Amino acid sequence: MSDADPTIPAGIPSAEEKQWALFAHLSTLVGGLLTGWFYGIGFFIGPLIIWLIKKDTMPFVADQAKEALNFAITVSGASLVLLMLTVMSLGIGILVTGPLMMIIGIAALVFVIIAAIKANEGTAYRYPISLRLVK
Repeated sequence: MSDADPTIPAGIPSAEEKQWALFAHLSTLVGGLLTGWFYGIGFFIGPLIIWLIKKDTMPFVADQAKEALNFAITVSGASLVLLMLTVMSLGIGILVTGPLMMIIGIAALVFVIIAAIKANEGTAYRYPISLRLVK
């Protein structure tokens, strides 16, 4: 019996696939920086575009772009919930939600960098905290 995860594509990814997978993970950071980290609007656009373009031709890239997309959606959702809590508390909740947003932002940065390094090595990376919404 094999211990291989059926969700991870088999085979060794080419240099081009590794590079596209790296771009899929790093595009979350670029999108977040360009559109504003806290609202997460652009956080998931890069992985979504890469996934849509490469999903039929590069299985490793499709897998990693989908993983980055799920993580970006998770982080964006958490940020949106914290923002709504801040607004609903008339700003007083910022004492709790502000530090939580910073922790989420730092954790996301660390996880994305780890994922980018792993993707560049040709290893399929799974974010430890991520909702698997896109399958």
